[in-house]
Amino acid sequence: MSGDFSAEQKRYLEGFVSGLGAMRSSRGLPPLGARGGAMPGMAPASAPAEPTGPDAAGLKAQLRTEAEGKKLDPIEIARREENGLDSYSRMKKAAKDGVYPKGPDILRWRYHGLFFVGPAQDSYMVRLRIPNGVMTHWQFASVADIAEAHGGPYAHVTTRANLQVREIPATDGIQVLEKLVALGLTCKGSGADNIRNVTGTPTAGIDPQELLDTRPYASEWHHHILNDRSLYGLPRKFNVAFDGAGLITALEDTNDIGFSAVEVRDGFGVEAGVWFRLALGGITGHKDLALDTGVIVKPEDTTRVADAIVRVFVDHGDRTDRKKARLKYVLDAWGFDKFLVEVEAKLGEALVRVPGEAVIERPASDRQAHIGVHKQKQDGLNWIGVTLPVGKMTVEQMRGIAKISRDLGDGDIRLTVWQNLLVSGVRDANVALAVAAIEAMGLGISATAVRAGLVACTGSEGCKFAAAPTKRNAEEIALHCDATVQVDRPVNIHLTGCHNSCAQHYIGDIGLIGQRVTVSDEGDTVDGYNVCVGGGFGPDAGIGRELFQDVKAEDAPRLVERMLKGWMANRSSDEESFADFTRRHEIDQLTAIFAAEAAE
Repeated sequence: MSGDFSAEQKRYLEGFVSGLGAMRSSRGLPPLGARGGAMPGMAPASAPAEPTGPDAAGLKAQLRTEAEGKKLDPIEIARREENGLDSYSRMKKAAKDGVYPKGPDILRWRYHGLFFVGPAQDSYMVRLRIPNGVMTHWQFASVADIAEAHGGPYAHVTTRANLQVREIPATDGIQVLEKLVALGLTCKGSGADNIRNVTGTPTAGIDPQELLDTRPYASEWHHHILNDRSLYGLPRKFNVAFDGAGLITALEDTNDIGFSAVEVRDGFGVEAGVWFRLALGGITGHKDLALDTGVIVKPEDTTRVADAIVRVFVDHGDRTDRKKARLKYVLDAWGFDKFLVEVEAKLGEALVRVPGEAVIERPASDRQAHIGVHKQKQDGLNWIGVTLPVGKMTVEQMRGIAKISRDLGDGDIRLTVWQNLLVSGVRDANVALAVAAIEAMGLGISATAVRAGLVACTGSEGCKFAAAPTKRNAEEIALHCDATVQVDRPVNIHLTGCHNSCAQHYIGDIGLIGQRVTVSDEGDTVDGYNVCVGGGFGPDAGIGRELFQDVKAEDAPRLVERMLKGWMANRSSDEESFADFTRRHEIDQLTAIFAAEAAE
């Protein structure tokens, strides 16, 4: 019969049979054609077995893709051959042999939070899971001990209110993972095609203006993910954030799912009070912020709703092109209405929708509340925001912060998406002492307007994807601008090394994305950036517009200086923000304004 097929039909059949064979192999079944299996052109002895078990949804999605005549991305095929969660015994052997992973194993190891970062560094990086960014003082100090014994010795606070430990040799990766588990911490699912660290309002439970404490909801979702293997069959990574309307934003609109606490008025057919408003589809590296769906969710229902959303994504996310394997692209293809109908089918009930006028305007965040001393809702207590140079701490500084938290605070250390941390629960009488102790370590609690909003990803010194050393260049920009221009309003400067946009350059007032810049006719290149302006988040949400291309890294500090001076000299009033200033000018106007500063 196969001779009657067209060339296109034959290619389809070959791909279909290949997919079935790989799936049978992954489940320990004999290959097609063996012990009753069917080959093309032969009547099957029995129908192919339907995938079962916790991995079934992802495997079925792969088979549907192939049945449509499409070719799976190679990573999908590798995951079908062996799920990363099943690779631990091989990881342990690799550690014993002192070897790093190769090929698909590089991705599989990431399911356990172990990242081989060669060729940038011939070592591992370990990324934790810290729901809502809250750690105890003893966990924090113990991570410092682990970093000193096996890593840098230092740690980075990430833009997902998380910690990374770097420069871990091949022999030590498993020891780090197991020591973290002994501390009540885990790295499971913190990388690869999984639901990443769950973020929440950094001041949850202590914020004087919050509508609710996000910690229990972030924690519930965190444990739900860890204990349900069926949520590890995603086409690509997935981010979820909970914002309780506190003074420090969780940047929930940059996530695939953003839950924003809101007050709902009486008289709209639903119970008045605090709900979460549901936004979907944020992925700033692809120039999209999460959009409001018109759906509100009872706080106690957030895990069920998030679970249903993720399962629709598992079923229908793109498995042929990883660049489009994100929730945004399902929403683009279907529209929100169709997507929410599918979510309701998973839930088995209707979602609650209200018009915009039913929701009371949320209290504004404070762009400076993540640094300095701030009053808590509890009488006589304060949180202290500690500044870190683009998120980096030495192990000595980590132990010192842990000791201050234990002796003078409530024992908690809270990481923020702004790559710094808070020591909470400091009594009024102990604030001055805590600040002096922080400063004695070479850290501080204040920052210039430039440093306060400075964010940088790992960069080319620690990530193979990055095109520039972002952390080093961020420091150079801050040092230069602090010495040459007195900025009197908050300004966010984000440096990211590649289009994965870990530092979310598109939402910065000024966003720089790594770019190799050609400097000779022979094609020689140097570190550099393309530069965007006018991004924002929350009520000021917006995606930055590209203004400059191919800026050499060595020229970036002076360029940023000119941009800041041009804004301050030409703004409509002292209150006009950098974002508002750039948004009311066309690109050619901004180019002329900033060029004029260079001529002076």
